Amino acid sequence: MSSDVHDPAPVAIRVHGLHKCFQIYATPGQRLRQFVLPRLRRWLGLNAVNYYREFWALRDVSFEINKGQTIGIIGRNGSGKSTLLQIICGTLHPTQGGIEVQGRVAALLELGSGFNPEFTGRENVFFNAGVLGQSEERTREKFADIENFADIGEFMEQPVKTYSSGMLVRLAFAVIAHVDADILVIDEALAVGDAFFTQKCMRFLRGFMQHGTVLFVSHDTAAVKSLCDRVIWIDKGQIIESGQAKEVCDLYLQAFYEAQQGKGGQPPPKALPRLNTAALPLHDQRRDFINSTHLRNDIKVFEFRPDSSSFGERGGTISKVQLLDVQGRPLSWVIGGESVRLRVEVECHMHLRSPIVGFYVNDRTGQALFGDNTCLVYMDDPQPCDPGEKVCATFSFEMPRMPVGDYTITVALADGTQQEHIQHHWIHDALQFKSESTSASAGLVGIPMRHISLDVSPNRS
Repeated sequence: MSSDVHDPAPVAIRVHGLHKCFQIYATPGQRLRQFVLPRLRRWLGLNAVNYYREFWALRDVSFEINKGQTIGIIGRNGSGKSTLLQIICGTLHPTQGGIEVQGRVAALLELGSGFNPEFTGRENVFFNAGVLGQSEERTREKFADIENFADIGEFMEQPVKTYSSGMLVRLAFAVIAHVDADILVIDEALAVGDAFFTQKCMRFLRGFMQHGTVLFVSHDTAAVKSLCDRVIWIDKGQIIESGQAKEVCDLYLQAFYEAQQGKGGQPPPKALPRLNTAALPLHDQRRDFINSTHLRNDIKVFEFRPDSSSFGERGGTISKVQLLDVQGRPLSWVIGGESVRLRVEVECHMHLRSPIVGFYVNDRTGQALFGDNTCLVYMDDPQPCDPGEKVCATFSFEMPRMPVGDYTITVALADGTQQEHIQHHWIHDALQFKSESTSASAGLVGIPMRHISLDVSPNRS
């Protein structure tokens, strides 16, 4: 008998009703009393007395991860992320609830965990691979690949206690990359390695994601958006949100700023105006060029969205965002590689001592591709504004050649310095544009070239 209903994707990890409680003791003496006195009291027929306080690291956590998914887990320090991962990896046991894992798990959790500091790198490779369930024979076959991936040279024969933090990450990641795992768990470790090794790890991760399941924990929401299908946001041991990577990361970012400076104020009574496209005639830059090739990077620009998701104190609000040509005309189309201006207009509702206006250009996953702000230019010469005044920031740059796809511009208004500031108005996806065709051949964006040459000279040897 046949059925038109497709079987659901097999589940790699199922977590249901998970709780984890730790016993916290004020002093070592309290721990000793807890070990001895309750037993004595029970023997005497008295009610037990506890000498600890309970700390619930996880409370009623439930979710499922299908095979082949890449899931991000985000949350502030102490939110329970690492405890959850340790339970998934089997190094901690839950207080209540259960967990089911299908497949071999390889994890990179606390830096250097699973390594014996007295052993050499070589000895730790075999030891750690064995802990992860790989036979000594299989590890011997892969040792050359592990050694090349780690790229720590002669230190492979030195005790791990002599390693730097970056070398520990190299060796640990090299092992988990070569143990034929079904599920990979990465917890912030990539923040330690150098840029070249991080790129090597990211290439491996993207390859592994084609067939394996990944749990990726990071405070870098741009990396989470870029890598992950879904995101789980945990705070104080509970799941706050779970869903599409970009949506959850945006909510997390908003909550982070609100935790720093309190919830934002209400929008001003007057509704923000929509972009008046009739005020200035739109100029299509394509008319200025001969349409000689289908590879020209034609980018369609959409209308400013003042009602897009936003947060902030509302001491000032962003009222208009436009892409302009060098003559100041609003653009409905942009050609990649040509000069443009991003204009951001702000209405002040309170005194701002040192306003900062900035922007990010994001791809469809929410990954920030490039951006800037006014802080450095006016660091020694702040431009204060008072209620009722307007601030206009203009960023002039050459538009990169964008691969075909959808992009958005996030804009923000803050007051203060680069390091310490208050967010007054942050608008996600304030402006959208779509790259219809492109000559960009590699990378996230194509940078306009001033000059490219190819010189051939005779061989004089």
